[in-house]
Amino acid sequence: MNMYLFVYDLMQFCGHSWIFTNMIVRFMTFGKDSLADTFHSIGLVMRLCQLLSVLEILHILIGIDKSRLLPRFLQITERIIILFVVINSQEEVQGKYVVCVLFFLWNLLDVVRYTYNMLAMMGIYYLPLTWLNFSLCIPLYPLSVLAKGFAICVSLPYFESFGTYSIKLPFPFTFSIYFPYVLKMYLILLFAGMCFIIRNLFSERMAHLGTSNIKNKRS
Repeated sequence: MNMYLFVYDLMQFCGHSWIFTNMIVRFMTFGKDSLADTFHSIGLVMRLCQLLSVLEILHILIGIDKSRLLPRFLQITERIIILFVVINSQEEVQGKYVVCVLFFLWNLLDVVRYTYNMLAMMGIYYLPLTWLNFSLCIPLYPLSVLAKGFAICVSLPYFESFGTYSIKLPFPFTFSIYFPYVLKMYLILLFAGMCFIIRNLFSERMAHLGTSNIKNKRS
């Protein structure tokens, strides 16, 4: 199982490193013009990486990953909803700068996390990397939630205009599902869940950095 987890972390590291490097190179080459084209340039690899991350929920359920289920489940589902439901379904949103900001934050966190995980599988712990893994997420995760919320707000006019995912049930049913209302309710849940996840991030940081001995535990 350690070999499987190492290969999984390596695949995710390669995917997110490619995305992160691609974003930086494109920005240094094309400047601000590259921001609007972020999704079309790296969106496919980003979607593959996020779909692959669903396996992390399975890893926890079968016991090969000792992370807490609910925080990881919330973090993964947040990204899946924003990426596939909000961004991927609305072409007009894909060119917004907030997509570039989201991808930058996600990949910065994941490059560090999967690097730490790979080394942990080999029993290697570097204190600076450990500190970075359990500290960087505390300021960057709230920023990513703000970016997710902004992406939802930007997408609302398009969902209202095009009626995407809105469903009007036929007779004899007398109600319909208006998707912009669903997104607004999810926006509230998103910020409520942020408080829970931040508390979990602080507890993980204390568990790994609050003692002199770093435990052999996956992030």
